[in-house]
Parts: sequence; structure tokens; C-alpha cells
Amino acid sequence: MAVNVYATNGSTKNISRTELLAWVNKTMQSQFLKVEELCTGAAYCQFMDMLFPYSISMKRIKFSANQEFEYIHNFKLLQLSFSKMGVKKNVAVERLIKGHYLDNFEFLQWFHKFFNANYKHRPYDALSARDGYFMGVGPSSIAAPMSYRKRNSSVAPNARGDGDSSGVTKARANTFMDNNELRINLTSAKEKKEDNSNLYSPSNGFHLTGFDEVSD
Repeated sequence: MAVNVYATNGSTKNISRTELLAWVNKTMQSQFLKVEELCTGAAYCQFMDMLFPYSISMKRIKFSANQEFEYIHNFKLLQLSFSKMGVKKNVAVERLIKGHYLDNFEFLQWFHKFFNANYKHRPYDALSARDGYFMGVGPSSIAAPMSYRKRNSSVAPNARGDGDSSGVTKARANTFMDNNELRINLTSAKEKKEDNSNLYSPSNGFHLTGFDEVSD
């Protein structure tokens, strides 16, 4: 079962949006350019697979979601995983899927703290775990080449990408990260001016509207 955490202004470290986004992209080998793009819910779903293997169905996650109904689908999967692992956190789905910065930044801050409390340092290769699917905001249902999935079906994943993963996986991951790092650098200067950790509401409660709340 999961270790529950509760984020408040006093308990949450002052980590910038750029640092948190870099953490997501490095860990998930993803290509999110802004915190707002995490409104797809896909990254959080795969984080749950990383923290709690088999707590979520990876095959059902829409990694390249770009429509609200796909975001809702992913967050419902996340809620089911939360319920299964005893995570006591209400998720404001209707607010998060709108892609507003403050809502998504606040949830990301909480999830980062939750991750640190539950991470067991198990080897995990995020790209291989999702069969090479692109993860970011883009065309829906981008499938990995069948040849890629066959080559990597028996590879033991490694969380930091420095174990026995295949050269194909490493090369693809490095390409993703290099492209993503370049684009983030181009936007980080502009975003830094807007970054203010005190802008968001001090309330740490998330109230779900229109969906079933995760039970205690």
C-alpha cells in the first residue's frame, strides 16, 4: 500500500516548474514542454506503474492524448490505481484537464512529494515499459513500430537507463531527451519570469466534481 502525503505551504519544498518538468521528462523519458501539458494524466498513470507494479493497466493509458475525453480516461485510470493502493487524494479532474497552470503545478508538487515518499529505487525503463510509445502532447494513439516492441519484449528495464536495456531503447530515449532539453531551454527563460511559488492558493485540498472520489 502507498504512503500518503499531505502538501501544505510549509511542508512543500520550493521547487520551480522548470525543475519539476525536467524531473518528469527525465524519469518518464517524455517530451512535455510545459507543466500545463501534464493535464493529459498519462505521466501520472505511468508513475503509478513505476511505483506500484501492476497497480494500473499500461495498455489502457493514452500516452499521446490530445482531447479532453482522453484526459478524463487517463485520470479515471489514475483514480482506480489510487483506490487500489490506498492513496487518499481527491483529484480535481475537471480543473486539471483544462490545462490551467496553477491547478496542474499544484498537483505536480503534491505528486513529486508522493513519489519521493514511495519510490523504492526499482530498476525501471519508462520507454520500454510503454513499448516505445511517445508521451507528450501530440497526435493520439501513436503506436511504436512492431519491430521495436519485438526487440524489447524480453529486455529487463532499468530505472536510470544504464543497465541491460538494448541500444535501440537507449538511442530512442537519448533522442527524446536531447530534443526535449533543447525546446525546454528555449522556453524556460520566458517561463522563469512568470514563476512564483506564492501565486497558487494555499489550500491543499482537491475537490472532485462530476466523478467518483477515491474512497478513504
